[in-house]
Amino acid sequence: MVGRLAIGCVVAREAVRRPVGVLPRADGPLLPERGGIHPGVVMTIRQARLEDEPKLRDIDAATWTADVSPAPPPSADAAFFGERTAPSDVLVAETGRVIAGYAALGQSSPLASHSHVLQIRGLAVHPASQRCGVGRQLVEACIEQARSRGARKLSLRVLGGNVAARRLYESCGFTAEGILREEFFLGGLYVDDVLMACTLAG
Repeated sequence: MVGRLAIGCVVAREAVRRPVGVLPRADGPLLPERGGIHPGVVMTIRQARLEDEPKLRDIDAATWTADVSPAPPPSADAAFFGERTAPSDVLVAETGRVIAGYAALGQSSPLASHSHVLQIRGLAVHPASQRCGVGRQLVEACIEQARSRGARKLSLRVLGGNVAARRLYESCGFTAEGILREEFFLGGLYVDDVLMACTLAG
């Protein structure tokens, strides 16, 4: 979904792979610094900060449609960070000083027996930065961070009609593990919820 909720999907598009460097994160594991969207423009992936909240809310508002999210549109005054989503759960794609998109990563279940599985709980790319590789680089950064956190599996949920997102995920190594048929009623149609995942360790 677009946005930070646990159900749903992506506004990212397919794009070519970019070179990968390394950007040290102040509070922990390394995060990738990726090549630019255009020559001379460097994209970095970093951990979100509290002061990013207004921009992340703007991205949610700009990217919400019923085609990519089963949740209602976010209200203008809704908090981005909260009990389910802390800055440490969110990766931000930044070009220059502009936030181009974000991905939220977390656990879908609090059970200790499920702690080896992380989930992409939200991914959104600002319309001005779509089709430039931002979504792909955020997904790849989620995979790298999930590995660094010791996860064996990274999962997600995507609406069946969101073909661009499903292709992006497949190109990053995700496969469909199940389909919840007609799980949502959106825009007068019943829509499938597709469960996808990639294995991070044997």
